[in-house]
Amino acid sequence: MDKNDILDGLKPICLCKSIKKKVFLKKISEGVKTVADLKKATGAGTGPCGGKRCTPRISEMVQKA
Repeated sequence: MDKNDILDGLKPICLCKSIKKKVFLKKISEGVKTVADLKKATGAGTGPCGGKRCTPRISEMVQKA
């Protein structure tokens, strides 16, 4: 893992709950493969915006996995 990977992992995906990209990537590597399951496993989408900001980002990660 290089410096860019580390910095990329620290980017917030769910701004309301301050959940970083590395949390989602870890869950994906553990076998969580759907947006709904990732949201359930991480708590994303339960903040004030109701997932409006993070859902597209999570969906993009699922598609790349």
